[in-house]
Amino acid sequence: MEKKTFVTKEQLEKITAQYPTPFHLYDEKGIRRNAEAMKKAFAWNKGFKEYFAVKATPNPFLIKILQEYGFGCDCSSYTELMLSKAIGCVGDDIMFSSNDTPAEEFRYAYEMGATINLDDITHIEFLENAIGTIPKRISCRYNPGGVFEISNGIMDNPGDAKYGMTTEQIFEAFRILKEKGAEEFGIHAFLASNTVTNEYYPMLAKQLFELAVRLEKETGAKICFINLSGGVGIPYQPGQEANDIGVIGEGVRRVYEEVLVPAGMGEVAIYTELGRFMMGPYGCLVTKAIHEKHTHKEYIGVDACAVNLMRPAMYGAYHHITVMGKEEEPCDHKYDVTGSLCENNDKFAVDRMLPKIDMGDLLVIHDTGAHGFAMGYNYNGKLKSAEILLKEDGSTQLIRRAETPKDYFATFDCFQEFYDKLDCSQK
Repeated sequence: MEKKTFVTKEQLEKITAQYPTPFHLYDEKGIRRNAEAMKKAFAWNKGFKEYFAVKATPNPFLIKILQEYGFGCDCSSYTELMLSKAIGCVGDDIMFSSNDTPAEEFRYAYEMGATINLDDITHIEFLENAIGTIPKRISCRYNPGGVFEISNGIMDNPGDAKYGMTTEQIFEAFRILKEKGAEEFGIHAFLASNTVTNEYYPMLAKQLFELAVRLEKETGAKICFINLSGGVGIPYQPGQEANDIGVIGEGVRRVYEEVLVPAGMGEVAIYTELGRFMMGPYGCLVTKAIHEKHTHKEYIGVDACAVNLMRPAMYGAYHHITVMGKEEEPCDHKYDVTGSLCENNDKFAVDRMLPKIDMGDLLVIHDTGAHGFAMGYNYNGKLKSAEILLKEDGSTQLIRRAETPKDYFATFDCFQEFYDKLDCSQK
């Protein structure tokens, strides 16, 4: 698969004349097209709902686009719940999937009418103590342990993950919850991350559908929904074949009719909690080359850093880079593309073959629409960048301004004497 930008050099030059680099840019047209494909892929299931993983891209302007397609929010913290409530996403439109959860977060989720997804069997008593009851509608997160394999090898290692209940625990949890008054049950599992294969969801679905049949038969609990969660990934590398959500949806449908329908469970709703798949390819980090260094290696210094995109520094993750205006030029220069943090891992690319980069060139770092801006931080006192939406008509909208020094120092306002001496007027 060839990696192409969703914005032209001419468009970017106009945008950077108004907004200084670096910034994250999002493609409204691509987001909408993908949301439509998602709905179509699972239209066969009457109760289907996508709960967008807010942690991936916690921007209300982007999430509101997905709301137009009937999607809800998957939240994992108090502030994510707050964000969702502020855009009118409450009740059945909220799935609260957290772990090691403080009592006040359970209380807030319950007050919002969210469906609470319990990560551990011990959380039953904790939840009951926190809110004074057990909700009528509840979900449990499942972890079968071991490794998760498909036809071309091991995808991930659930046995190493801190999330979810064992098989024995989820059966016991359902019995306890039913005794305590729960009436509508759901199952949730996340067994592999960023899979670039159409096999993952159908294979996960088969495991969960078979588990659901057993749970309903052996515990008497009424299972109303099965949440396939996330894990459907995107092709970060050029040459990788993208997932086909239509093929994936059809694969899940076949397993549904093979396992659930004969068991008399043909009314069970299918839920998903995709973040990366929904938003990842439709965001990019725009940055400018501002320094070049010729020492033991060839370095290009840009005005973005790991504060703006943490994944390459944290995981060694690959993000494709396009040098705007030089797409047709040969990639005959080997560079490390670096940021300005006092950390040697602050690199967007290592030994990357690119066209010759000149100072002032605009670089687009691909596939930052999920887990890009969201993972940012303020190390070295660096400030987080703006987020901009490229609208369908080609115009732009600032959907989050860049941080200023005043934002960085805001929490010192309790030390008024120090706070008053700060000069935050320069930026």
